[in-house]
Amino acid sequence: MSTAGMMPPAASACPKIIQNRADFLLAARARKQGSAAMMVQGRDRMDGDPAIRMGFTCSKKVGNAVARNRAKRRLREVARSTLPELGRPGWDYVLIGRKDVTASRPFHLLLDDMRYTLRKLHGG
Repeated sequence: MSTAGMMPPAASACPKIIQNRADFLLAARARKQGSAAMMVQGRDRMDGDPAIRMGFTCSKKVGNAVARNRAKRRLREVARSTLPELGRPGWDYVLIGRKDVTASRPFHLLLDDMRYTLRKLHGG
């Protein structure tokens, strides 16, 4: 069996992280779609850069620092798994964790939630 199918995606295919507050605020004014485990905000940057960018946030409503960090780790992994294939080039996506759900929901259901929200955001 070849290991070529088990290689991680190329660095250019991996989404970049949003770190600017201004970019988070722009995404907050764009399209939104909720699911059982998360809220996803998405916007087309229209800047000519084909990179997909992603950001994550969990308020204190999600829980203490341990719970928020766990929720964000899970959201990061869901985004890494789905955005390279389902995200659109030139878009920013911000994933927002939900109280008591994001950290405890089975991972395969988180993936389904992410696929659902992306389909809805893009009108599919």
